[in-house]
Amino acid sequence: MNFDLADLRAFVAVAKLSSFRAASEELHLSQPALSRRIEKLEDALGVRLFHRTTRKVDLTAVGREFNRRANDLLDGLEQSLLGIRDVSDRVTGEVTIACIPSAIRFFLPRILREYHERFPGIVVRVVDQGAADVLSTITRSEADFGLNYIGTQDPQIDFQPVKQEQFVLACLRGHPLASKRKVRWSELAAYDYMSVTKASGNRFLLDSALSQQAVRPRWFCEAQHVSTLVNLVEAGLGVAAVPQMAMPEGDHPYLVSVPLVEPTIARTVGLINRVGRRLSPAAQQLYDQIRNMYQVEGAAAPVAKPVAAKPRRAGTGTPRAARASAAGLSPKLHS
Repeated sequence: MNFDLADLRAFVAVAKLSSFRAASEELHLSQPALSRRIEKLEDALGVRLFHRTTRKVDLTAVGREFNRRANDLLDGLEQSLLGIRDVSDRVTGEVTIACIPSAIRFFLPRILREYHERFPGIVVRVVDQGAADVLSTITRSEADFGLNYIGTQDPQIDFQPVKQEQFVLACLRGHPLASKRKVRWSELAAYDYMSVTKASGNRFLLDSALSQQAVRPRWFCEAQHVSTLVNLVEAGLGVAAVPQMAMPEGDHPYLVSVPLVEPTIARTVGLINRVGRRLSPAAQQLYDQIRNMYQVEGAAAPVAKPVAAKPRRAGTGTPRAARASAAGLSPKLHS
C-alpha cells in the first residue's frame, strides 16, 4: 500500500486532537500538507477515516478501528527503537509533565538528566502549576502525566503514591526555633508567620488539620507558591510551614527545617494520569523511571488529618541578624 509512517502519525494526531489545526501545530506541518497526508492514507486504504464538518472532525467506524491498530503499530515500533541502544539516541518525540512547583527539585533533576542522556532526541516539557491546575491539565489531557498531591478522590484520575512527606518549619539558622529538635504548631503564634493563600491545596490541608487547635499561628504575609515562601524565609522576613521537599537538600548555609508536631501533618505526592489513557512509549519510560526510583510501598493517600512522621534534628547556627543580612548574597531557590 502506498502510505508511510509519516501518514500514520498524521492520522493518529488528527484522531487524538479531533482537529486538523491542532494536529498541524503539534506535527509542525501546514494544514494543507496534513490534509494531503490524510487523503493519501484514505486513498491507499479505500475508505473514509474521518467525518469532516466546518466545526468538528470525528472518526468513522472504520477510522476508530484503524486508529486502535495504528496506535498499536506506532507504539510497538517506538518501544522497539527505545530499547535498541544504538538507535535510542536518535529517537525523537515529546513528553509533557505537569508538576507542582514544590516537587520539581526533589523529583525531576536527576531523572531528567538520566532520561536526556539516554534519549537526547526526546523533548521534555515541564509545566509547573498549582495542585488544582495540575489536576485540570491531566483531566483535559494537556500533559502526558503529572506529579501532584491531590486527585485520589477523582474517578477520572489514577493516582500512584510515590512519596509521603511531612510539613516542616522553614526558618533561618539564627532563629530562636532553629536549634529545637521539633516545634509545636502552637509555638508559631509568637513569631512572624507566613503562609500560602487559601487557594492553595497546601493551605486547605493545613487549615483542616489545625481546625481543632486552640492556639494557631496567625499569618502576616501570604504567597501563592511554597517556593516563594522559602525565598521570603531566606530573605529574613519570617518563618513558614512548608512540605519537606520544598526545602533545599543538605546543609544549607542559611536555612533550617524543623519537624512540626502536635499535630504532625503530612501529604503524599503521586504520579497522576487519566484513567484508561495509554501513555506513549516515550512518556511511559519517563513515568516508570520516576515510579521505580521514588515509589514507597504502602504510602497512604493524602488526607487532611495528622499522620505519624519521624522528627529530624535541626542544625544550629549563628545569630539571626547576621544570617538575615547575609541572605541577600545567597543563591536563589527555585522550587
